[in-house]
Amino acid sequence: MDNVYLKKLANELRKNIVTATYHAHSGHPGGSLSAADILTYLYFEEMNINPDKPRWINRDRFVLSKGHAAPALYSVLAMKGYFPVDDLKTLRHIDSYLQGHPDMKHTPGVDMSTGSLGQGFSAAVGMALATYKADVHYRVYALLGDGELQEGQIWEAAMFAGSHKISNLTVIVDNNNLQIDGKVSDICSPYPIAEKFAAFNFHTVEVNAHDFDELRTAFKEARQWTEKGMPTAIIAHSVKGKGISFMENQVGWHGKAPNEEEYKQALAELAAARKEIK
Repeated sequence: MDNVYLKKLANELRKNIVTATYHAHSGHPGGSLSAADILTYLYFEEMNINPDKPRWINRDRFVLSKGHAAPALYSVLAMKGYFPVDDLKTLRHIDSYLQGHPDMKHTPGVDMSTGSLGQGFSAAVGMALATYKADVHYRVYALLGDGELQEGQIWEAAMFAGSHKISNLTVIVDNNNLQIDGKVSDICSPYPIAEKFAAFNFHTVEVNAHDFDELRTAFKEARQWTEKGMPTAIIAHSVKGKGISFMENQVGWHGKAPNEEEYKQALAELAAARKEIK
């Protein structure tokens, strides 16, 4: 799949994220927008999945460990065909199957219920380990927030995965350096991130989260290191609120929905950006 098409998909995904949070009057647009390109690449190029068979035993698994970025996951799932795109407007509404955090029991395409930070990664490690214990063949991808790295459970899971050489596991850190109440580096710095994962026997790669060539190279490397018996950690340097000028690098947009005026401005900016994609 060429980069132009992926960029157009990512632009549409951002439109859906903004639309979902606007209609919900709540949600987490900042960290959803920073992860949009990563999710676009995963679901439209990298992962072996089939929306017509959402519980296919050999499908690749994706775990959104930073579960508050559910608007991004729901948007890519809808675009992939797991459920109608128009249902995104029901995000966080009473009786909607699109809850504020992913729910594997009610939302097609969701492989793990997440929200309590740190726990999703542990579940992903367990999913990946299962392929060594049963006659199943799939890869597991987990998306972590950089603020989430402050959870001790992350490093327990990393130690286990590296020690047991769970090489079909790929971890992606959405490294936008902002969390709910400020800069990650000021609150409880996890840096240097790549070196920490390397110390736990992970192959590590650092990329621009918004560059599809770099993402493609990183995920190809992860597959190559599977044969060498090492899980991979991709440190994806991103911009919180990416694609919306007034949201970019603004910590206030971690968990705030746009009002009507902001929503219209965001859609106008994305429409203009769409025309510039070549």
